[in-house]
Amino acid sequence: MRDTESTNPELVHLIRFLKKEGREQKANIWIDVAEHLAKPSRQRIAVNLSSINRNTKRADIIVVPGKVLGKGDLNHSITVAAFGVSASAKEKLTAAKARYLSIPELVHKNPKGSNIKIIR
Repeated sequence: MRDTESTNPELVHLIRFLKKEGREQKANIWIDVAEHLAKPSRQRIAVNLSSINRNTKRADIIVVPGKVLGKGDLNHSITVAAFGVSASAKEKLTAAKARYLSIPELVHKNPKGSNIKIIR
């Protein structure tokens, strides 16, 4: 079986950036997120808002190494960073007064990765 790599230049750049930041900051969370993003697209993570709602509390900071989908509701404000987000999920996040960031923005705000949960 042939080992293939992603052809999405944005994803390749993000994976390299996360690995570099993880090594420089000694923050294994970013290396873990990079490994999940490097998986084949069939194995990439997609998380619904209902799952995020069940597994978080108010003011939590989470990172999803994949895509956030809009099934379910969110009833508290959190900060979400993900590689992608659906349009309906983005609407529901703004309605719940939650913040959506890209993963590089979260890395710049919190380089050590402290107090961040990974939702898979």
